[in-house]
Amino acid sequence: MDDFLRLSAETARFTHGAPRAFSFGDGGRLLWFLRSAGPTDALDSLWVLDTVTGAETLLADPRALSPEPGELPVAERRLRERTRLVAAGIGSYALSGDGRRAVFPLYGRLYAVTCDGATGPEEIPAAGPALDPRPNADGTRTAYVADDALYVHPGGRISPDDGARWGVAEFAAAEELGRGRGHWWSPDGVRLLAARVDESALQRRWFADPAHPELPAEDFAYPEAGGPNAEVGLWVLGPGAPVRLGWDAEAFPYVSDASWEPDAPDGTAGEILLTVQDRPQRTVLLLAADPDTGRTRELSRTTHPQWVDPLPGTPARLPDGRMLTAADTPGGAARGLAVDGKPLTGDGIQIRRVAGIHQGLLLVEAGQRDPSEQQVVLLDPDTGEVTPLADGPGVHGALASAGTLLLTSADADGIRRTLHTADGGRPAPADLSAPLPHRVVPVLERVTEHGVPTALVLPRDHVPGRRLPVLVDAYGGPGYQDISAEPLRWQAKQWWADQGFAVVTVDNRGTPHVSPAFTHAVYRGFSDVTLEDQAAALQALGARHPDLDLGRVGVRGWSYGGYLAALAVLRRPDLYRAAAAGAAPTDFRHYDTAYTERYLGLPAEHPGVYERDSLIADAPTLSRPLHLTTGLADDNVHPSHTLRLSRALTDAGRPHELLALPGVTHMTPGGTREKVMALQLDFFRRALA
Repeated sequence: MDDFLRLSAETARFTHGAPRAFSFGDGGRLLWFLRSAGPTDALDSLWVLDTVTGAETLLADPRALSPEPGELPVAERRLRERTRLVAAGIGSYALSGDGRRAVFPLYGRLYAVTCDGATGPEEIPAAGPALDPRPNADGTRTAYVADDALYVHPGGRISPDDGARWGVAEFAAAEELGRGRGHWWSPDGVRLLAARVDESALQRRWFADPAHPELPAEDFAYPEAGGPNAEVGLWVLGPGAPVRLGWDAEAFPYVSDASWEPDAPDGTAGEILLTVQDRPQRTVLLLAADPDTGRTRELSRTTHPQWVDPLPGTPARLPDGRMLTAADTPGGAARGLAVDGKPLTGDGIQIRRVAGIHQGLLLVEAGQRDPSEQQVVLLDPDTGEVTPLADGPGVHGALASAGTLLLTSADADGIRRTLHTADGGRPAPADLSAPLPHRVVPVLERVTEHGVPTALVLPRDHVPGRRLPVLVDAYGGPGYQDISAEPLRWQAKQWWADQGFAVVTVDNRGTPHVSPAFTHAVYRGFSDVTLEDQAAALQALGARHPDLDLGRVGVRGWSYGGYLAALAVLRRPDLYRAAAAGAAPTDFRHYDTAYTERYLGLPAEHPGVYERDSLIADAPTLSRPLHLTTGLADDNVHPSHTLRLSRALTDAGRPHELLALPGVTHMTPGGTREKVMALQLDFFRRALA
């Protein structure tokens, strides 16, 4: 590997040493976070910053607790894969109600530590390899999962031994619905709300490592499109008989969020709030549940004729009892908010996330100018008045508690964090990550009648008038915006450009943050809209930039981007001359329920949609070079997707390249991505010569 790829691998793409996983505690006085010791240190430690003095304190170092790093328990390894966590060491932690005590897992063992470090880290006895520990309000008890059972320390197992999984998030919730946990303490720290997950109806998927045939295969339950989902129920466990929360789980099988509300001043137990969705995800309900009886009542209902796109922070009950919901503006021009059903925002602002309450107002991350940028604003829930907090060029994010605010700002010059308290600015946690090698300012343009966002990155030594082969480096799928002012994602694109390519990225219709109508354009079909926009945008850029040689176009991508790459070379060989497709879902009939059915519907009801979007039948038409890559331990896009396409190509006598990586997951950890990039560079140089 060259210097850039080596540095990218050693620094986990320039993320080692950067603080992450921020949480406020003790009324905003403490800021907890995880960070490794430097740019090549992979092991995250637990830290706390005193927002009054600015002092940082190291509370837990994984090297001191476990000098010989162990293996992650299978359940935690899979949860990290679901949440795309690449860091090693302490991967996550949870705070007590007062924010002065934290618990965390490390290689299956549990630890607790106080904010001053005076009583820890102390190991918490566990019944087995432990996952997802959560302290109660005063930190005197800790709930955790071991071997799919829910335990409390001090105490013991509190979930029934009934063959179900307790206290965890099922695959669909963790991978697609944004819920990575499965148990929640009551405000008084006495009872637990727990998810019961029955996966007995699901098919099993298997992994075997061909590089180690002596090892047994792994299996896990997978909800394939059109097939059964896990049966999920919510129970209140603790003193007395278990109480099951009652709602129409047949009509609304997906549980995308749950929480307890604070107890009332008179001591009345706080209600449970849960968010449920129907299987097509066209209706989202916010329900309130009585923890003593399990009875629920509807607080809000959000509907959409195609699908309700998740808007983090909604639906929610405001402190005054009013309901905050997502509400797209007429015609789908903007993602908006409504209070008690009354629209609060208009077409001039695209709401991306409700981050909480700050100074009595809604703290919101939103787009107000170019889709590649994000601002932080305060939004008055009564008037809709917008007050900017961070609105300069770039991508800004926020976290707030009790009047203390952490702002993160990213642009071409890097990433900066600022801490604001009632007394003024304070030092934010130090960033120990490696400086970014490149300052990249892509050429951003909106093209075609759909206003499709595009980006162009040229070699740093490019001489105008020199024709360049084109490399389309894009994702193109729902849920992920490729073209963003966040600088980390442009580093690899600049490397590709410096190898002699004009690097083009296109956020076709279906991707987020342009408008709801733009996103919903892929309803009932991925392939036609994705490829139409990609091809039209590329041709429009070629007309504007004559140095782009559209006679030599390659395309690469991973996951949905891998699907896009293979789709392009199979169906538009006149424009795309070579493709490197990694971890491509080649047939969505074999992808998961919650993602696939949201956009394509049920396979039995829309067989033509699934057939049209499958790449298998296109195999005999391949006429251009195609390089396929799959990780043989990928539990998101199972390697069978790539292998089915490879078999179809082989059966049709179509030459292609196949790279199968033993032990590699969807996230391509440990420098695998950079090694694959080096191999793809050789492929494109040969294919586009």
